[in-house]
Amino acid sequence: MENYEIVWNSALGHIENTVSTISYSTFIKTLTPVDVSDSQLVLIAPTETFANEVSEGILHDKIVAALNSVSSEINDFKVVVAKSKLDYISSSSKSDSSQITGSPINSKFTFESFVVGESNKLIYAAATAVAETPGDAYNPLFIYGGTGLGKTHILMAIANYIKLHQPSLKVLYVTCEQFTNQFIDSIQHGNIKSSDFRNMYRNVDVLLVDDIQFISNKEQTQSEFFYTFNELISRGKQVVLTSDKPPKEMKLLEERLRTRFEGGLLVDVQIPDLETKIAILKKKAEEKKCIIDINVLTYIAENHNEDTRSLIGKLTKIIFASKLHERPITIDLVNDAIKECSAVTKEDLEADDIISCVCNYYKITKNDLLGKRKNKEFVEPRQICTYLITELMNLPLETVGEKMGGRDHATVIYTRDKVSELIKTNPKIATEVNDLKNLVLHK
Repeated sequence: MENYEIVWNSALGHIENTVSTISYSTFIKTLTPVDVSDSQLVLIAPTETFANEVSEGILHDKIVAALNSVSSEINDFKVVVAKSKLDYISSSSKSDSSQITGSPINSKFTFESFVVGESNKLIYAAATAVAETPGDAYNPLFIYGGTGLGKTHILMAIANYIKLHQPSLKVLYVTCEQFTNQFIDSIQHGNIKSSDFRNMYRNVDVLLVDDIQFISNKEQTQSEFFYTFNELISRGKQVVLTSDKPPKEMKLLEERLRTRFEGGLLVDVQIPDLETKIAILKKKAEEKKCIIDINVLTYIAENHNEDTRSLIGKLTKIIFASKLHERPITIDLVNDAIKECSAVTKEDLEADDIISCVCNYYKITKNDLLGKRKNKEFVEPRQICTYLITELMNLPLETVGEKMGGRDHATVIYTRDKVSELIKTNPKIATEVNDLKNLVLHK
């Protein structure tokens, strides 16, 4: 199949000579080629209006004529509405019922948004090499280190890079918990389900598994993963694993799996040094459109010797306190904000206070909040509650997921980031979140 980007760029020259300057600059130039499906070039447009304009009438005929004049394989086109190529890929994956399913992948977790320092430059180099040439660089790649140091970020960055640059490859990102649960489900539902499970995991090009340490002490799951792992590696497919410890320290792990895990490249990620912490804080502040004096950022980094995730959590609380009290972010405010929030981080039981507060606010039961029902009146409070716990408390994401009805930490990340975006675009959500924060912080 011809390179669709080259075909489109060639077609543009023909289209520009056959349509008006206004039509070309207003509509044609807004289109971006993203895929080829059944000899049709897939183009994305920013809005439904733009998509409709080029899908009908004279513009449609001009585009088809141009494609036929420059390509022998692509003879038609279709237009879908999407903000970017990555958004198109993500939405296509969700809408295709036959698509391999896994945990949600946050499109914001990219190599560009990953702050590189001395503590993580090796993991960054290894991950980018794997993303650029899956199956050829380091296979398997085993990344280990403490919680909150960016392991999940780097896994999702690999997934996002491959989806953007090699969309034909099948990429599956899962947590070890999800793999285990799906395996148990396949056993419970017999041979057909088992066949579906094996096909799902053994027919991917890139398998990314988060928190593989949880496979320890699960004999049947280890055996199934061993055969899946061997099948993929033998066919030159890429496997990337993360863990909170190296294979040799994973107790109750089968020796044959330990040997396989150690057969590739093992890299560890450390707590960031001072310079990297400051760089991370600066980047996150900019993402939140908040300018903070470098001396204040240095003070935060020097006085809070924590992992990356906790450090970002501290920054979020400080920015929230600044907006809540309408005060500039100074060292005094930093101290006041940390002191003010300390009451909600003393005990894990405080999470139950947030859950109760959300239930009372929305007038729903705890069972409805933590359950699986998809009704909007339950889903929205559930997402906001997850966001509040992650933002106001220094809890591991796995713990947040447990308290929110047994969700895995990838779902927690997805939910947290979704609510963060809604706060920026939806005044109703922003008001409700602020109301709840005030209720929790001043309980």
